[in-house]
Amino acid sequence: QLALAESGGGLVQPGGSLTLSCAASTLQYYAIAWFRQAPGKEREGISCISTGGGSINYADSVKGRFTTSRDNTKNLVFLQMNSLKPEDTAVYYCAPVGFGGGTWCYYSDYVPLDSYSWGSGTQVTVSS
Repeated sequence: QLALAESGGGLVQPGGSLTLSCAASTLQYYAIAWFRQAPGKEREGISCISTGGGSINYADSVKGRFTTSRDNTKNLVFLQMNSLKPEDTAVYYCAPVGFGGGTWCYYSDYVPLDSYSWGSGTQVTVSS
């Protein structure tokens, strides 16, 4: 059973930047995707990074503005968000989408592993 913890959310003005972190004791063994859910909207996958970090995929809505990376020595995955817009306001979640080696995130991979339970997420609010 893997439990992920998101952190780093907060209030930022349009055009600003924010970096989110995803942590777990064994996170280094999983491909990790970031999701977000805005009020009145469905949860959407926005980025995916493979277990080793060699393959990365982004949704069109964030491509060119967001960057996901990982530090497996520290069991951390990051989501650096630049040029933030009010429409980026949402609760952001991370979730495991693959285990071990494989072509995770070579294509879009936004289906959490079986039995994964969503965490509480972290709120990002973009407003002036």
